[in-house]
Amino acid sequence: MFSAHLISAAWWDTIAEIGTQMWKAIVEITVFDIIDIILVAFLLYKLIGLINETRASQLVKGMLLFVAASLLAKVLHLRVLDYILTNVLSYGVLALLVVFQPELRRILEKVGHSSVSKLNIFSGMQLDESAEEQKKQEIIDKISGGVMTMSLQKVGALICIERDTKLGDVIQTGTVVNADITAEMIGSIFFPNSPLHDGAMVIRDYRIYAAGCFLPLSNTNSINKQLGTRHRAALGMSENSDALVIVVSEETGVISIAENGKLTRELDIVALKKKLESVFIPEKQTNQNDKKSMLRKVIQNGKNK
Repeated sequence: MFSAHLISAAWWDTIAEIGTQMWKAIVEITVFDIIDIILVAFLLYKLIGLINETRASQLVKGMLLFVAASLLAKVLHLRVLDYILTNVLSYGVLALLVVFQPELRRILEKVGHSSVSKLNIFSGMQLDESAEEQKKQEIIDKISGGVMTMSLQKVGALICIERDTKLGDVIQTGTVVNADITAEMIGSIFFPNSPLHDGAMVIRDYRIYAAGCFLPLSNTNSINKQLGTRHRAALGMSENSDALVIVVSEETGVISIAENGKLTRELDIVALKKKLESVFIPEKQTNQNDKKSMLRKVIQNGKNK
């Protein structure tokens, strides 16, 4: 009985000591420590979000299981299992860096994207705001016109519009054209049996910069099996950069857009223009939404009266 009482007293003394140490640690926390904790938590949150967008999320879960099994083996003194798991974790990390190089590259590219200059895809031209918006609208109309013509004629096409991520490595695989954007020029490049019709066109700074380029293919299994190489290439390019990729199916003439690893299909010319405007002229979309909102309010107020 006396021994049990001593054990109980020692237990409470230990808890009290731990509580005292924790309280001292809390009291000694400064404003900079709080900022440090918040920044680390924010970075971890963003990192988890980036990992969840790739197939590396399953890898992280598997690694956590390995770490948990290794800790359990140490606690239970399972020496052989501990030795095996420790070596697997040590050398496995290097192997995983090689295997998941595309995912790591994609994460670093997303981190490197500048939110300030993200929408300034035509950075090569120094124009005032109204002239720049007009120029962008002309480019949107020409691209949409060329794409719609090819859709009606069922001519396959793959148009990659460069944004913040530079596509120099992709351009090197094709032929530099550096021509003005017109619907006729787009149609002639993708005309069947023309020298550059099989590859992708790259648009940079208001111009058709290159054609006949090869894009990286997506490895995702979620893509429709009926879709061909063009759609897989468009999806792969959007996974590895912030480029906007337009696809015209050679079999059906269906227009699709790949952006941020997602494929949107069956767009008409109105939807295509709206999509391009929302990316290249976001101010116009905002103003249109504001006008619609004001119009709805006026109509609603009229009904209430």
